[in-house]
Amino acid sequence: MVRAQRTWNRRLLARLLGMMLIVLAASMAVPIMVSLYYGDGSQYGLMLSGVVILMLGLFLRNILGASASYELHARESFFYTAIVWVVVPLMGALPYIFTSSVSTFTDAAFESFSGFTTTGSSVLVRLDKVPQGLLVWRSTSQWVGGLGLMLFIIAILHRISEGSARLYEAEFSGTLQRRLHPRMKRNVLLMWVIYIALTLALFLLLLVDGNGFVDSYCTALSTVSTGGFMTHSDGMAGFSSFSLSMVTLFMFLSGINLALLFSLVTFRPKAMWADEELPRYVAIFFIAVALSVASFVLAGERWGKAIPFSLFHVASTLSTCGFYTTPPSSWPTTVSVVTFLLIFVGASAGSTGGGMKIKRLMIMFREVRNYFVRMIHPHAVLSVKINDKVVAPDYVVRVFSFLFLYLVSVTAGAFVLTLCGINIPNAFCMAAANLGNLGPSPVINNLGASLDYVGLLPAGKWAMVTLMLAGRLEIFALVAVFMPAYWRRR
Repeated sequence: MVRAQRTWNRRLLARLLGMMLIVLAASMAVPIMVSLYYGDGSQYGLMLSGVVILMLGLFLRNILGASASYELHARESFFYTAIVWVVVPLMGALPYIFTSSVSTFTDAAFESFSGFTTTGSSVLVRLDKVPQGLLVWRSTSQWVGGLGLMLFIIAILHRISEGSARLYEAEFSGTLQRRLHPRMKRNVLLMWVIYIALTLALFLLLLVDGNGFVDSYCTALSTVSTGGFMTHSDGMAGFSSFSLSMVTLFMFLSGINLALLFSLVTFRPKAMWADEELPRYVAIFFIAVALSVASFVLAGERWGKAIPFSLFHVASTLSTCGFYTTPPSSWPTTVSVVTFLLIFVGASAGSTGGGMKIKRLMIMFREVRNYFVRMIHPHAVLSVKINDKVVAPDYVVRVFSFLFLYLVSVTAGAFVLTLCGINIPNAFCMAAANLGNLGPSPVINNLGASLDYVGLLPAGKWAMVTLMLAGRLEIFALVAVFMPAYWRRR
């Protein structure tokens, strides 16, 4: 008996994509209102972009996606996730084009992908001349992409239960993600509650400190999403000490697993500290700060400047937020090395941050340790445990595969950049920063001085866009659709 081949559920893809585009169009409401209030001239481009995106979304959802079956298989979830993550940022590039803020489609796509992937690299150098409405749109794109585009869809879906779990796993394909609630929809809604609460809290703190609506709003969105888009060309240099302290605190919090933050806000600190990843995240943070402060002080910098700057810089880099401020006059090599290592380490699993993630590194080190123990005791039966739970061997293999692909991606990206005329140290720094969704944080140091994305050749910009997307999708969801075995009929 010949088994019938299942066809791709194209109607469901159209419906999911249409729903996300409708959400995207709705998210342009605040940028349009800000533009109208300030009369900055960008309101017409923003409105046109919103109308185009909304019409396309309605067409996909209500016409091409009409009568869609909600059956979703694992193979489709990876493909659908990749498609959504490509199409949405491409549509999000329209405001940059329609407001004439950039001169080429490549620059518009670069800025948009950098926003949605929460990378923060930018081709807009004169930010103080950029319309207020567009600045709000940039930060909005980061906030929308912060938790993941598919989580928007899961939050509003009612008829796709098992498929929601598949989309969730495709969005977090490379991490051992802990759920807040056994029901998927409830789990995602709780994540959004924490995400919104953090954003609102920081927004109010910055607003009370006298930063103005646009600066407070954009900074809050970019901080909690660990995106890193800023509203001024000099970065965060114009913010007060209190505002910088609050931003530092929320960058640090945003690098923590959302499930652990949920334990904190529900007054369960024991459950929070029972997680093995959090103490290591805290330890890495303070060790990096101590090394940075010691290096600056030995180089002749004052304690009063070395400590707050080191706290801010390490929080920005480790959380992969990417904010920067005025650096001390002398930048020791030790700080550059620490910064470069933190680019690879990244934030905690289950956070909005990027990088390799601390939990993966924990699994890798423990498996390597077991390997050396087996060399001495060949018959020893050992396993990798995280939080007293055995990690499945196939997941350990997945972690090593991810780390291998991560390093290969950085090397390949750096190679393309060298062909575009970038020197080798800067090429590796830029490739690692964009794959880790970090962006401009190492912009002012000895390893990555003058990270000029504006003057980068188009090939280099598209290479960085690819790295941004690979980093945001945890590599696997993007690489899977390019594997020949993935497209074999089943």
